[in-house]
Amino acid sequence: MKIAIIIPILNEAATITELLSHLVTASKNDTIAEIIVVDGGSTDTSASRVHAFAATQAIPIRFVPSKKGRAIQMNTGAKVATAPILYFLHADSYPPTNYDQAIIQHVAKGHRAGCFRMKFDSTHWWLQFVGWLTKFESKRCRGGDQSLFIERSLFYDIGGYDESYIVYEDNELIDRLFAIHEFVVIPDYIITSARRYEETGVWRLQYHFLNIHIRKWLGASSTELYRYYKEHVSASNNDTVHP
Repeated sequence: MKIAIIIPILNEAATITELLSHLVTASKNDTIAEIIVVDGGSTDTSASRVHAFAATQAIPIRFVPSKKGRAIQMNTGAKVATAPILYFLHADSYPPTNYDQAIIQHVAKGHRAGCFRMKFDSTHWWLQFVGWLTKFESKRCRGGDQSLFIERSLFYDIGGYDESYIVYEDNELIDRLFAIHEFVVIPDYIITSARRYEETGVWRLQYHFLNIHIRKWLGASSTELYRYYKEHVSASNNDTVHP
């Protein structure tokens, strides 16, 4: 079994080389079929940095242009991937050493989809608490920052990411996987950036994220969720990064 890593990006020139280097050094090269960086229209030097790094590696690293939107970009990456296991990863999340072996071992056991536990790169007590919650199996403790592995066949069986979601796209897919009892949490930790909390404020951003979850549970549409995000989160920090 081999893994195709799919990373949606938008203006990640500052850190994309560091992430790609981590993915190569933290895995066994013969398990990674390819790394697919799907760009949503970056205006910085993301493309040149990815191409330059790719030229130095044995693992195929592809830079694929796409329309903007994380769900759209992840579906775009899946379409060009050839490996039987897809691994969707946010550009500011770093999986644990031997992440590839952990994923393959769980798939071999019959777990067709899942994620890692998560820790923020922050000492703030609330963010540490949020990370601690990810040890539980509940879908309420899941999110895109924990990454997602899924068998390619299962991904297409359930219809991939719903591109109508500009925000909440990861949770919406995870909800569908939980509904068919196809999800496992690997007891290793992925480290994700707390940059958005630092920019917006921990309590302010947590309040708005909670509001988004509650609105979804109460039946809000994908359009309504994005409208709320754009008005209360994106506008507050001039957010040009993926929601």
